[in-house]
Amino acid sequence: MTANETIKSTIRIFIHTGEVSGDLQGGLLASALYRQAEKRQLKNLQVEGVGGQRMADAGVKIIYNTVKLSSIGLIEALPFLKEGRRAQKRVNQHLFESPPDLMVLLDYMGPNIAVGKLMRSHRPDLPIVYYIAPQQWVFSTKKDTQNVLDVSDKLLAIFPEEATYYQQAGANVRWVGHPLVDILADPISKNEARSDLQIEPAAQVVTLLPASRQQELKYIMPRMFEAARLVQQAQPQVTFLIPLSRLDFEPMVIDAVERYGLNARLIHKADGQKAIAAADLVINKSGTVNLEVALMNVPQVVTYRLSNLTGFIAKYVVRFTGDYVSPVNLMENQPIVPELLQWDATPEKISAEALALLNDPCKREAMLKGYAQMRQAMGEVGVCDRAANEILDMLPARYALH
Repeated sequence: MTANETIKSTIRIFIHTGEVSGDLQGGLLASALYRQAEKRQLKNLQVEGVGGQRMADAGVKIIYNTVKLSSIGLIEALPFLKEGRRAQKRVNQHLFESPPDLMVLLDYMGPNIAVGKLMRSHRPDLPIVYYIAPQQWVFSTKKDTQNVLDVSDKLLAIFPEEATYYQQAGANVRWVGHPLVDILADPISKNEARSDLQIEPAAQVVTLLPASRQQELKYIMPRMFEAARLVQQAQPQVTFLIPLSRLDFEPMVIDAVERYGLNARLIHKADGQKAIAAADLVINKSGTVNLEVALMNVPQVVTYRLSNLTGFIAKYVVRFTGDYVSPVNLMENQPIVPELLQWDATPEKISAEALALLNDPCKREAMLKGYAQMRQAMGEVGVCDRAANEILDMLPARYALH
């Protein structure tokens, strides 16, 4: 077989995450794609993409590492624009020179819509699947919704209301459930986690999750750590656990712990889930990790903050009108966890919510009941395999071996 024949026989799927937060989901999806392709006897599958270490560990050939493109917010993203343009130019060149048989757009809207439109114009026959669609079903912005529809042959929804919204908008939608169900089907228990981390069973433990992006160290961590100081002032016996999402954050986190005088212990990233499971409470930035905490049945307070200018634009220019931002609350549009966002994200309000959950059994029980309801809406185990099969079904007919 010649080199050209070998290339032609390879089935190539490209996953475009657009931003570092998609790396976990991209890695889970890639593993499922390889698993289901083997069951279908689809030989020579090659998954390429834009992502990070989790995708690379799952066997994805990384064309560009998204760790350099980690930002949320309008003003906050400005320092990343130059790098983002450079990254997209490299990705586009790769896609033109080595076009895939199918493309998966994952989550983050901006770069995904751009590359989706580019491929639509240059390769209109290329099947494109949008997995974990942008939350236009929360914002209800018609233009952005249409952009998603324009670049999608199939949309794989992870929230029930997301599926309903996009279906009513005219998309070809399949609801597959939320992928975290797969990795947290049988989470570690509180007792096991405390044993592994050498924490006394009776200790009062609060886990702090302030940042997975550089900007969050600036806008979220100071207020969260000041809130933790107020909790410690009220309950001096408390111990804080702080999992490090990135090793390069360690000096800044250590400095902040000392500055706020916290009785805290830093936890390696590999033990991050243990640090959550071991806690009586988590004070948490808004994001997918909120669902991890909920699936481990740990009460939490959710907070988030961007720059004042971004907050002003979101409120008065973009006119964001969504009731919730945390995926726990979005799952069924119910206020399961408290959200303290932007100007409400004060140390006083965060600490007050935290102390209420630590000291009021009724509040804790109400939240746990909400978690149970939320869990039902997340679907059954096997989410990633269902998504993988929906994607493989979109391959050109010459690969359709089942």
